[in-house]
This record gives sequence, C-alpha cells and structure tokens, in this order.
Amino acid sequence: MLRIYICEDRPEQRELIERLVNKVVMEEDYNLEFAVSFDNPTTLLGHLEINPVKGALYFLDVDLQHEMNGIELGAKIREIDISATIVFVTTHSEMAHLVFVHKVEALEYIIKDDPKKMVSSIKDCIQLAYRRYLDGKHSLRKYFVVNTGASTWNVPYDEILYFETHVNMPHKLILHTATGEIDFRGKLSDVIASAPEFFTCHRSFVVNPEKIKYVDKAKKKIELINGEVIPVSALRMSELLRTLLNEGMVQTDYTYGFSETAYPNMYRQTS
Repeated sequence: MLRIYICEDRPEQRELIERLVNKVVMEEDYNLEFAVSFDNPTTLLGHLEINPVKGALYFLDVDLQHEMNGIELGAKIREIDISATIVFVTTHSEMAHLVFVHKVEALEYIIKDDPKKMVSSIKDCIQLAYRRYLDGKHSLRKYFVVNTGASTWNVPYDEILYFETHVNMPHKLILHTATGEIDFRGKLSDVIASAPEFFTCHRSFVVNPEKIKYVDKAKKKIELINGEVIPVSALRMSELLRTLLNEGMVQTDYTYGFSETAYPNMYRQTS
C-alpha cells in the first residue's frame, strides 16, 4: 500500500493539506493510506527511522520554521528512500531553485496562493505517485511456485489469501486465492521457509497479511478481504498484531470509523 506523509509547521495549513489529500484517498479506488502529518522535520525523520518505507509520497512545506527547511528535509528523505515521490507545497516560489541545488528531484512545486490549482495539483500528484507505486510493485512481483505433479503453477503473492492443511490427506496443502484453490503436496513450514512474508496464524493455516480485513482479538479469528474467516491461535495473536502494526497495516482501535478501503487491516477489539 502506498503511504503518504505531510510535513507542515502551520496547523491550519497542515489540516488543509491533510483534508485535501485524504479526500482524494477516499474518492479514488486506490490502495492508499490516509496521510500521516508532522509539524517538524525531526519528528518525521524519527518516524521514518523507526518505520522505514520505500516509495512513499511526501508533501513538504518549504519554510518549516525549523533549522532544517523542507528542501533539506526532502534531500534527507531521498537519502533513505531513493524511490520516494516528493512534492513541495509552499508560498515561497522564489526558493524553487534550491530543489535542484540539493538534488531532491521533486515531482512538483505547488504554490499555496492558488487554492483551486492546489487541489487539482495534489490530486494529480497522488495519481502519478500511485502509478509509479504500481509500476514498482509489478516489476518486483513475487510468485509462489506450486507443483501438483501434473502441473506447475506460478501464483503471484498478491493473489494468495492463505494456505491450509488438507483435513483428510496428510502432507497435503490447499492454496486459496480469490478465484480458486490448488491442492499440492507440502508442509506449512516449507511455505514459510520459501515465503516469509506470509504468517503462520494457526497450526493449520498460513495467511497473507495483506489480505486481512479484520482481526477479531477476542474471538481469535481473522476475516479476509473476500469474507472468509480463519482461526488465529492464542499463542500467535500478539505476534500477528505486532506484525501488522510494524507494517502499518493495522489500527489499534476500531472506534475511529474510517473506511475499510483506507484501513483494510483494522482489528476489532470485542468485549
């Protein structure tokens, strides 16, 4: 999922940009997160140090009333995320040349003085950043190789929902996608060994974390994006939530009421 960050020191401007960005996120059928906002460069860089990302989209003010201006911040972001998409939103058009001095490679330099153009420019930047995100994602697309004996299947990771052990046939697994199932010989431990991106949520199930819609902590179950429900063992629940939190795919409180497309892995804490 494409992550979006904002750094703007003025609260009213920060809230405006955040509102405009999140409006596009809600309107477009994209795999995007709501924007995360920061009021100074130090906090944003500290967040990225703890939660490293690749290919994120950044909307940065230029004059941040800080020892580091937005263009210098953009240069530091570029050092840690070479594939980042950086957009400057500012009133200081005279500072645009510094983008080239610091080799930031910005997508756009949006001037705040024209609100109408600002809205359309933000939307255009999100659309272009998302196309870049998809291009990068597809070029690095991974496949899980399944040998059924009669056939060999290359199943894209991003189409896999989960694996489960076959109830009536020892040493056999079922790979589930949104469109079908494949039976093959194997063990769940071998799945994790070859595809560590997936998660062993139960002794009989390995799930693709990106396909989780809800985690019901109390009932110890997972609802997937296609509506299927699979169990989570008590011993694996905490680790599953930590994994989702570290990947930025889960929110820790179900009471916010945001849309499911914006927060696909929001967990439900039931009493």
